[in-house]
Amino acid sequence: MDALIDRFLLYLQTEKHCSFHTLRGYGADLQRFALFLAAQQNVEPHLASPRLLDALTMRGYLAYLRRHDLSKKTMSRQLSAVRSFYRFLCREGEAEENVAALVSSPKNEKRLPRFLYQPEMEALLAAPGRDLPGLRDRAILELLYGGGLRVGELEGLNWDDLDFAIGYARVLGKGGKERLVPLGQFALDSVKAYCRERQQQGQAPKAKQPLLLNRFGGRLSSRSICNIVHKYTEIAALSKKISPHTLRHSFATHLLDNGADFRAVQELLGHANLSTTQIYTHVTKSRIREAYDKAHPRA
Repeated sequence: MDALIDRFLLYLQTEKHCSFHTLRGYGADLQRFALFLAAQQNVEPHLASPRLLDALTMRGYLAYLRRHDLSKKTMSRQLSAVRSFYRFLCREGEAEENVAALVSSPKNEKRLPRFLYQPEMEALLAAPGRDLPGLRDRAILELLYGGGLRVGELEGLNWDDLDFAIGYARVLGKGGKERLVPLGQFALDSVKAYCRERQQQGQAPKAKQPLLLNRFGGRLSSRSICNIVHKYTEIAALSKKISPHTLRHSFATHLLDNGADFRAVQELLGHANLSTTQIYTHVTKSRIREAYDKAHPRA
């Protein structure tokens, strides 16, 4: 089973151009499934046979996920990973049918994306200091909010991906899709300030070098970026629990609130389908309702 999972992950990497984070997620989900299947067959995980899976066992896997108190979204993702794995196995002749496709995913709860109001956003952006780490962290926050970048897209930026003359960044999004993202003056100025400070400390950036460095001079990881966002959430005394993706949600929400074209926001976010962007219409409608309830005497 382990060898088949490795082949599938290699296929995702070489043919589907999936990101490191996607590969890591699929790997973890399929390892969980392999452990369950091995327990059902009473063998070691590497000896579990995908050919012996039937609809009853697949429904048992869904019940197994429910017993672990996973969210519906997490269960749907894990079932999706197994379906994709079995599609691959059928194509490779390692399974006769995609039994996983016979089990429906649980319906996801519709939750509005968490975002920051403008004053909260300003407080967060003002939190970093003026030393080198602070200038780097300010650039991180400005790029996440000013460009609506995913954390993985920000992690992967190199110096030559930024064009200061026209104010654009070239980012590599989901599925290896490249897009140009316009950056505001605040984001560009924050990166320039970070660059100047690095030059003064003898760390002049080079074209192919990562844009954001950790204290050891290596590329700053997504996990570290998340920790940095959490750090300044506390410094800014924000009551909300936020992540780098919250800044992306705030980027989209503020654009739509101020009259941006819906399809333009879709392009800026790098969404393949318009339906993915449509969740922000619910956010803006809820804000309109909130403003009405607060301001109208008959609300």
